[in-house]
Amino acid sequence: MVPGAIAAEQTQGTAPARPALRVVGDGIPDPIGGAKGDPDRGRALILAHDAANCILCHALSDPGIRFSGNLGPPLDGIANKLSVAQLRLRVADNLRLDSATIMPSYYRTEGLDRVASAFRGKPILDAGQIEDVVAYLATLK
Repeated sequence: MVPGAIAAEQTQGTAPARPALRVVGDGIPDPIGGAKGDPDRGRALILAHDAANCILCHALSDPGIRFSGNLGPPLDGIANKLSVAQLRLRVADNLRLDSATIMPSYYRTEGLDRVASAFRGKPILDAGQIEDVVAYLATLK
């Protein structure tokens, strides 16, 4: 994990309160903490090489991408395959769906292996950033 990838800040040694996830079936039906996602910010997170870094593993047809990975499924057309609730769970806590996944659970902080002590208890992306990524993914039809 890259130090710049951690979105949560510590205040006097304790991590800020994070809204809980309400999982229903294979999705999270409601925006996390009521956050409203912005597709433009979500695109920037997906293309960035520090926070989300989605293109490390996922291919995406986007003029802003020179190289992308092929370890995960391509993101083109993902909104035709998965609902917003399904996308939200896969970004926030994919380990809940697949314990053998190599994809990070960007919001989960419990039950993880090999996390440096300085980053334990901190999500990679905060609730607003998760919603931004989901808002962008929902445009990929």
